[in-house]
Amino acid sequence: MSDFHFDKQRVRLNFGRAATSYEKHDVLQQEVQSALLERLDFYTADPGRIVDVGAGTGRGTALLKKRYAKAEVIAVDLALPMLRAAKQHASWLKPFQRVCAEATALPLADHSVDVLHSNLCFQWIDDLKALFGECVRVLKPGGLLAFSTFGPDTLKELRASWAEADQQPHVSRFLDMHDVGDAMLAAGLRDPVLDVHRYTLTYSEPRKLLEELQGLGATNADQTRERGLTGKTRYKRMLAAYETLRADGRIPATWEVVTAHAWGPPPGQGRRGADGGEIASFSIDSLRGSRR
Repeated sequence: MSDFHFDKQRVRLNFGRAATSYEKHDVLQQEVQSALLERLDFYTADPGRIVDVGAGTGRGTALLKKRYAKAEVIAVDLALPMLRAAKQHASWLKPFQRVCAEATALPLADHSVDVLHSNLCFQWIDDLKALFGECVRVLKPGGLLAFSTFGPDTLKELRASWAEADQQPHVSRFLDMHDVGDAMLAAGLRDPVLDVHRYTLTYSEPRKLLEELQGLGATNADQTRERGLTGKTRYKRMLAAYETLRADGRIPATWEVVTAHAWGPPPGQGRRGADGGEIASFSIDSLRGSRR
């Protein structure tokens, strides 16, 4: 589906290193989280189990536990240091579990989750078939998947500025909303609804943006990235190119955010196969027959 892939170990390392600095820079993440929580209004039942995938330092997980005090809430993250930091947001009155795992291999039983929530995590997963296949596996029929992810216009100014300096990938690339929606349908998720919003943050200078990205752990994890140090000449060329975008004394940074929700399919609902055909599955217990 995509012509680029992430270095999973680099993603884990980047976010692990950012565990102690993340909440100093997560203003946008909190804003997107607020909008994502509104999607939960569509779920009118009382959930028994809620899973927060890519929970990071646990701010969103704590909000989920506050909203659904009686539910079992589980924070899942790839980076163990993030989960350690998340402990500060759990209390004996509103506790939540913390589990270190990948979004494509959740240590959960089939059809055991009522609400699957993820705020700005899915953009770091390039195998959408595996990702949404796992979502379908763990969601109960009629369970809600609600998530946000970055789109391809994210950090377009920084990407264009680096392109003036060299042809190496310095900014991670993200998938288009249509690719995400197609993958959701192919996995069998019901009635997906996706929206795109663009946020523009401004900074006094490009270096401030780079410092924020590092503090968030959102630095380049493209498998084809240059492994050596970037030369000073190319770095200065990038800064000069970014300066040409300055307006009203500030430099801009665009963040394209895709917000979506969908429902777990009923047993036996078809999903799209690799050849474009439909595949339906049933448990053996649901089949009835006789032998002569």
